[in-house]
Amino acid sequence: MDLTERIRAVLALDPEAPALEFEDHWVSWGELAALIHDIDAALSAAGLAEDAPIAVMLRNRPSLLAAMISVITSRRCVVSVNAIQGPSKLCEELLELSAPALVGHADDWAVSGLRAAAECVGCVGIEVAEAPRLRMKILAGLEAPGPGPHHEPLSGVAIQMLTSGTTGPPKRIGLRLDALEKSLESAARYESEGASEAPQLRSGVVLMPNPLVHVGGIFRATGALYSGRRISLMERFDLEQWRALVLRHQPKAASLVPAALKMVLDAELPPEDLRSLRAVSVGTAHLAPEIAEAFEARYHVAVLTTYGATEFAGGVAGWTLRDYDAHGMSKRGSVGRANAGVELRIVALDTGAPLGPDEVGLLEVKTMQHSARRGWVRTTDLARIDAEGFLWVLGRADGSINRGGFKFLPVQVEKVLEDHPWVAEAAVVGFPDERLGEVPVAALVLREGAPRIEEVELRRFATERLTGYQRPARYRIVDALPRTPSMKVSQPEVRRLFGDSN
Repeated sequence: MDLTERIRAVLALDPEAPALEFEDHWVSWGELAALIHDIDAALSAAGLAEDAPIAVMLRNRPSLLAAMISVITSRRCVVSVNAIQGPSKLCEELLELSAPALVGHADDWAVSGLRAAAECVGCVGIEVAEAPRLRMKILAGLEAPGPGPHHEPLSGVAIQMLTSGTTGPPKRIGLRLDALEKSLESAARYESEGASEAPQLRSGVVLMPNPLVHVGGIFRATGALYSGRRISLMERFDLEQWRALVLRHQPKAASLVPAALKMVLDAELPPEDLRSLRAVSVGTAHLAPEIAEAFEARYHVAVLTTYGATEFAGGVAGWTLRDYDAHGMSKRGSVGRANAGVELRIVALDTGAPLGPDEVGLLEVKTMQHSARRGWVRTTDLARIDAEGFLWVLGRADGSINRGGFKFLPVQVEKVLEDHPWVAEAAVVGFPDERLGEVPVAALVLREGAPRIEEVELRRFATERLTGYQRPARYRIVDALPRTPSMKVSQPEVRRLFGDSN
C-alpha cells in the first residue's frame, strides 16, 4: 500500500471507534474520514486535481488536521501557512503564495483583511470547524479559482513549507510524497518492532502538543494515522493538561520540545505521575545536558534527543533506547547517531574539506530518501562527530535565533522594526532564556526628531507584522548601536545592553 491507500484503509477499519481527542471530546474515525472526503470532493468540484497547491492555515485543531490529511491523501500539495502570525503578515503571505485554494478555521477566516486577500488572489475558500461536529463549507463568493496567475502545481510534492533556516535563509521547500511515505514506513517498523504491516487500530494514544505548522508536528500526526494510533491533540502545550493526559492514557513514550520538558521538570510533578513513560524524545532546539540529566534523575524516564530539519523531511539523527542504555552517560550532550539511510559529515568552514573525528566545522547531510538527487546538503550548524558516530551540535554559524524550536534570522525582525516611521535602525540578537533557550531582544535608534516611543507601541507594531516567536521579548532605545572597528553592529555588545547573558 502507498501512503494514501494506507491511511484510507486505517480510517475505514472501525468508523465508530474513537480516533482523535480534543478538549475532552473524541472524534471517531468515521467522522474524521467524512471531513477528509468532503474537503477532497470540494476541491475536485472546483477543478483542483492532483498536484494542485492548497494553502492550509495550520494550527492544532481536529478540522485542520483533517484538512491537511485530505490534501495529502488526495495527492495534492499542502502549502503550509502559520495561522497564528499577525494579521498583516498573514494577509501578506497569502497574497505572495497566490494559491488557488485556501483552507482555514472559522476563527481564522474572521481575521481582519483575510477575506479581502482571498478575493484578491482569486482562490477557493474553505472554512472548517469542530462545533457541533467536524464540518466544512465553501465560502460564498469563493466557490471557484479566479483567473490567476496562481501558484504553479507541484508534481509529487506532499507538503511545501517554510524552513526554519537550518541550511540557510528560510525558504519554501517541497517534501515529496514518496519521501514522506518512506519515512513513515520506517518509523512504523521501528515502533512496532516487527509487528504485522497490515493496517490495524492500535491501543496506544499519541499525545500531540507539537504544532502542525512545524515539520515535527506534521510527522507526528501523519505517523499516528499511518500506524492506526489514536491522537490526543493539544492546541498548545499546557502543563496541567499534558499531565492529565499522561495519567489518563498512560503512554510509553512522549515527545516534547526542550521548553516544555523544562516546564515539566520545574513543576516537580510526583514521579508516579509519569510512571507509564519509558522515554521522552526531545528535538527542535538545544537541550542542555544538565536539564536532561535532572529530568531523568527525578522521573526515571530516558531523554532521547533528536536532530533534524524541514529540508530533510524530519529527523536525521537521534538516540535509540539501545544506544541510550549503552552510551547514555558517556555521550551526554550528543544528539545521537545518524538515522538509517542518512550520512553525516563535518566540513571545514573555509574550504569545505571533510574533517576527521571530533574536529569542529559545518555539518553536511546526505539522505537516501530525501536528498539523493542533491548529494551532500550543507547546514549552518557548527558540529562535530566522534569516532563512534555520535553527533554534537555546537551552535549556529549564521547567527540565527532558536526560540523554543522556531528558528529565524535576526535580519527578518530588524527589517520589520525599521518599517516603523520613528525607528531609524534596529539590531536584534538572541538572549539566553531558561525556558525557551533564547529569545529575541531589540535595540533601537530613533529617527531625529521622533518622539520617545513607548514599548507598548513597539509591541503593538510587532504583533501586527511578526509571527509570535519572532516578536522581541524586550526593547531598548539607544542613542547609537555598539559597533566593531569595522563598523559592523557588535552582537555581543548589543546583548550586554540587556544585562548579563551568562
